Amino acid sequence: MLSRRNLAIATCLLALLALASAPGAWAIEGAKADDVARFLAGRQPAANSPLLSFTRDPAWQHHARALDQAWVGLEQRRLAKIRAWSAANLTDPQPVVLYMFSGPDFLYVDAFFPNRTTYVLSGLEPVGQLPKVGDAGRRSLGSGLAGLRESVGSSINYSFFKTKQMRATFSTNQYKGVLPVLYLFLARSGKTIHEVTLVGIDADGKLVPAGTRDVAQGAKIVFSGGEGTAQQTLYYVQTDVSDHGLRKTGFLKFCEELGAADGFIKSASYLLHADSFSKMRNFLLDRTVSMVQDDSGIPIRYFRSEEWRLRPFGSYRGPIPLFTSRYQSKLSDVYRKANPPRLDFGVGYRWRPNESNLLLAVKAAK
Repeated sequence: MLSRRNLAIATCLLALLALASAPGAWAIEGAKADDVARFLAGRQPAANSPLLSFTRDPAWQHHARALDQAWVGLEQRRLAKIRAWSAANLTDPQPVVLYMFSGPDFLYVDAFFPNRTTYVLSGLEPVGQLPKVGDAGRRSLGSGLAGLRESVGSSINYSFFKTKQMRATFSTNQYKGVLPVLYLFLARSGKTIHEVTLVGIDADGKLVPAGTRDVAQGAKIVFSGGEGTAQQTLYYVQTDVSDHGLRKTGFLKFCEELGAADGFIKSASYLLHADSFSKMRNFLLDRTVSMVQDDSGIPIRYFRSEEWRLRPFGSYRGPIPLFTSRYQSKLSDVYRKANPPRLDFGVGYRWRPNESNLLLAVKAAK
């Protein structure tokens, strides 16, 4: 018969054994960010990853097959064609890309602007915590991965995130915030993640530790396109870029310190058409060397002819019914006079092929 002391020791040992064998108990320890990203993207993690055992779960295997199938269509339908368009038309790339109103849409900014040194994405969607796999156990793995697929579904199918859907899925799913989606997109784009840090941006535009009061919260991800390639940096900043919101942060100072940049805007709810977003609109016009945007970006009337060279692509059919008040007669005139090249891919709210529009605005040399 065991003594009380031996019984206590045995109980502790059994508890430790149960913890060690519990699904996911040790999966978190030692799992690199790149392995987590690959796992969430339906790709095999490294052979020595503690997440490898989770890939034998039928829920993960279903997740991987679903994303594999979706990416075959996405690559053929859109991404390969976007990269070809970019190579032909963006001939003076800047090291920095500013993508406002992006949410976690790394997928398309990478396709349009590959191999840049720094990407700055912004949105109102919360950053979330560093994604982990395994702490909730295998029972919730299927629902968590299904929720993640739901989070990226509209981006894959239509080329943009639906705002209301983002608010719902990013807050209720097991993998909350934008970081899990960024992980997925980075891994699916063939990137290797080296470092992920939660950060803040203070009133002076400086990076400070995450959680600091009265700063814009964000994340810094250092990655590369593969072995032997240069490291790149992706910033996602949760911030309000309206005139009112910009008075509270140093976000524009942070962007300005990065130097010469290209700009990208799509599916932006036509916010830059409003007077309440004049600071961001003026900043982009002043600081960018080129802009790639659909008609939801900066209204064409703000591109002064003596400063910008405009090249339209695709066709301008006006906004979708939700934004009919944002029709631009001057943009229609530009398209009518230019007889622009067609786009063989869909992008933005007019996401169907042969319905999309893109404007490439390049600042004239001084």
